[in-house]
Amino acid sequence: MGGTINLGKVFGIQLRLHYSWFIIFAFLTLALVSPDWSSPFAWVIGIVTCLLFFASVLAHELAHSLVGRANGIPVISITLFIFGGMAMMAKEAARPKAELKMAAAGPACSAAIGGICFLIWSFASGMPLLVARMVLWLMVMNFGLAIFNLVPGFPLDGGRIFRALIWRRSGDFRRATRIATRVGQGVGYAFIGGGIAIAVLSLFGLAPYGLNPFSGLWIAFIGWFLQNAAKASYRQAEWRETLRRFTAAQVMTTNYLAVPSDITIGRLVEEHIFPVGHRLFMVAGEGRFEGILTLNNIKSVSRQDWGVTRVKDIMTPFDKLKAAHPGQDALSILEQMNEGDVNQMPVVSEGRVIGLVIRDDLMSFLRTRSELGM
Repeated sequence: MGGTINLGKVFGIQLRLHYSWFIIFAFLTLALVSPDWSSPFAWVIGIVTCLLFFASVLAHELAHSLVGRANGIPVISITLFIFGGMAMMAKEAARPKAELKMAAAGPACSAAIGGICFLIWSFASGMPLLVARMVLWLMVMNFGLAIFNLVPGFPLDGGRIFRALIWRRSGDFRRATRIATRVGQGVGYAFIGGGIAIAVLSLFGLAPYGLNPFSGLWIAFIGWFLQNAAKASYRQAEWRETLRRFTAAQVMTTNYLAVPSDITIGRLVEEHIFPVGHRLFMVAGEGRFEGILTLNNIKSVSRQDWGVTRVKDIMTPFDKLKAAHPGQDALSILEQMNEGDVNQMPVVSEGRVIGLVIRDDLMSFLRTRSELGM
């Protein structure tokens, strides 16, 4: 998901804010302030309510992440965007029980926050009307978030719970994913159909109370997003199964350029990057490979220092890279790349580097097989 702002880390998990978040933030704020447009206090309460709600969404995703981490599923980042939040996992659950726990943690957290808001709203007396409305809104939105995510439409939490139950019963992860995906696509189409119906009925004043054409279009848009997310999630699961069938020796490349460790960045750029377009180099010194150099390494140095900075000063040494062995399956290599946030991994046999597995090459490999119907 491109177009994000880094917010820092919580529990070692990178937090990101997608630009689409500002759209839903503005929409919710306007909805909460209405009809008190002229009241500064109403605007303050509306903005604070939205911020607290998105803090609740973050808590929902952190619940997923922390339970996942406790069950051996590393979570790299959490991104807040127009539809709420999304946690990026380094790998999928290895057992249905772990999948079930992780999926259920988010709705449970949202329900708990909604319950706390209900208690505050019920027993706290003397609150200003707008503050009481803020607590009420937070209660409704958190309960709504919990209920919506329990809809059995993969990849929503309810869809993942549904997949985990089928997986546990059948023992077949791929079949469980296929069934959950079809149900998820069905839910998406139902939302699209229902949203369009509401929009049309609203034009004739026949829609249920509180719903209008915009509500219908928004519901249809959510359905479209769910339908596409279900399809993409199944494609990702298929790709993962494909990678599991291939080894490092089959997907690695030996077509890389070795450069001496004492060459300057300026000379490297002039001789190998500008004329030929190489983007990755093996760094050799004293008759052996010492590390890997990528464009990201080069971009970390200001251009005025290219003439005096040597490759070995900025390369990533092999002893800081995780290495794969020739018989290791490609899926586990990709998962290690995700967890370590690296884009390449050397393949080592009997103490020497025999090739590189590069993330972009894996993606190209999968796309090519997909285009060929394999």
